[in-house]
Amino acid sequence: MDLHFTGALPSKAERQIVDAVLGAPSDDWHGGEAARARRHLLLPTLHAVAARVGWISEGALNYVARRLTVPPADAYGVASFYALFALSERAPRVVHVCDDIACKARGADAIIAALERDYGIAGSTPDDGATTWLRSPCLGLCERAPAAYLSVAGERPYARQLGGVDVRSIGEALRGGGERVFPSTILPQAGDPGLRLLRRVGVVDPSSIQAYGAAGGYQALRRALEIGASGVIREVSDARLMGRGGAAFPTGRKWDAVAKEPERPHYLVCNADESEPGTFKDRILMEEDPFAVVEAMTITAFATGADYGYLYVRGEYPLATERMQHALDEARRHNFLGCDILGTEFDFDVEIRRGAGAYICGEETSLFNSIEGHRGEPRNKPPFPVQKGLFGKPTAINNVETLVNLPDIVMDGGAAYAAIGTKDSTGTKLFCVSGCIAKPGLYEVPFGTTLRQLLALAGGVLPERRLQAVLLGGAAGAFATPEELDTPLTFEGVRKIRATLGSGVVLVFDDRINLGEMLLRIAAFFRDESCGQCVPCRIGTVRQEELLARLKRREPLHSLQDERTLLAEVGAVMRDASICGLGQTASSAIESALAKFRPFEGAVRA
Repeated sequence: MDLHFTGALPSKAERQIVDAVLGAPSDDWHGGEAARARRHLLLPTLHAVAARVGWISEGALNYVARRLTVPPADAYGVASFYALFALSERAPRVVHVCDDIACKARGADAIIAALERDYGIAGSTPDDGATTWLRSPCLGLCERAPAAYLSVAGERPYARQLGGVDVRSIGEALRGGGERVFPSTILPQAGDPGLRLLRRVGVVDPSSIQAYGAAGGYQALRRALEIGASGVIREVSDARLMGRGGAAFPTGRKWDAVAKEPERPHYLVCNADESEPGTFKDRILMEEDPFAVVEAMTITAFATGADYGYLYVRGEYPLATERMQHALDEARRHNFLGCDILGTEFDFDVEIRRGAGAYICGEETSLFNSIEGHRGEPRNKPPFPVQKGLFGKPTAINNVETLVNLPDIVMDGGAAYAAIGTKDSTGTKLFCVSGCIAKPGLYEVPFGTTLRQLLALAGGVLPERRLQAVLLGGAAGAFATPEELDTPLTFEGVRKIRATLGSGVVLVFDDRINLGEMLLRIAAFFRDESCGQCVPCRIGTVRQEELLARLKRREPLHSLQDERTLLAEVGAVMRDASICGLGQTASSAIESALAKFRPFEGAVRA
């Protein structure tokens, strides 16, 4: 492959940053299969440049492309795909202020209006060019809304998650100080003896492998090695464990398919890129029980014959990334990862990959492309990941919540696990409760608990307010009315109200909330997050937002009924013809709200 690199050259500092990730260049570093085989290092290298400099210059991008033998246009396409990367000079200190639905419900609009008044519009540099603030989609800090994310580039780059922010605290962060430290989690059920997935959260030191072991950690891995890979898969199948990421696919069936694939190697991917607005459960598990995630991944790898694993963590989760890296290092040091694990012939290791601000990378094949150093665009199926996944090899991919069920299933047996919950929805489920609720936080309840019971557990709506609606499953989910609160929270139960559990979002809106504005924000989210690869989604999300904006302005082109018919037609096209779940669900919550509520009442053409 003959590549011609022209244009800007990297600075000495940029060269050093890239070489620190890729190693010193050799005489033949500008070509060959060996260089091309390292394309999967493109995303980590771009992260390194952005963390040190604050943005990715043309010279740095050229140098990265040349070192990895990636066409410059490809490298640019990847760098420009992610929201956290800037390709023009940007202040090294950036505060990303969430304006998504959970934070809007807790006053984010007023904060943003005040920031625009006091510090200029988003993207401006209010002081000497060293700081700026930006609007951001959901940051996964919904239980502490309104929220922000602070990133600081330089010799010692760092990032902080900021919860419960106001104009004053954001101003302090912009001025170079005042990074308020908040508890890493809010767990209203702390101390509840009935907890399973959350029983160690707030009780066991997340930095200590000894504390994890004293709390029963790594007993499940030892048990798995005793009963063998087929025994683990049998227990998972008997447990009837369904995927917790939204698709609800039988986990045992997926693992069995990967294990039986003759092609080698096999890969395991833990999808920790939860970017669904209103979701934060995987973040809390990684921050507060990281060794459980590592142990679960190791058991899964043993069962599926995976030789290597990737933990793909959302880019806006610095604490989770830090604690997971520490847990991986400690697991290797104590022979729970690496070669000959626990004295057996089982070899397995895990590498962390950070996302960079792209909701679409939560889709499994988009995530594969991201790890491989391509734009995070979805692939057509079939083939499915169990046959041709990461690097074209058989791959098991599950999210964090799904995997952390594994130790209990292995220790107690699949039948005991299946006895919890209902026949078709077994075990317990984590729900991310936020919005206009008295006690926002992460809740664990058995499947079959009603929505009313869950909201009561969370303290109900705020004092002197009336419940208006509940969004189930996030922006890709559907709305429930106050009359539907007795719906059991099961995969089959919510289908009766044309809803979905999705990623466990339960976002509460009281009577103060303008539901029409929330729908418009959901439409803007999908328009912005569409990767643009397929026409139905690329165009449909824009038309959907335009239509809702017309209704909000009370300037419909047709009657309200005709506009609703048009919206349904746009949604049907996206559902039927989009490549992936983003386009297929982009209209779900909006159509649900219009069917059950009257958010644009009066928007009738004269």
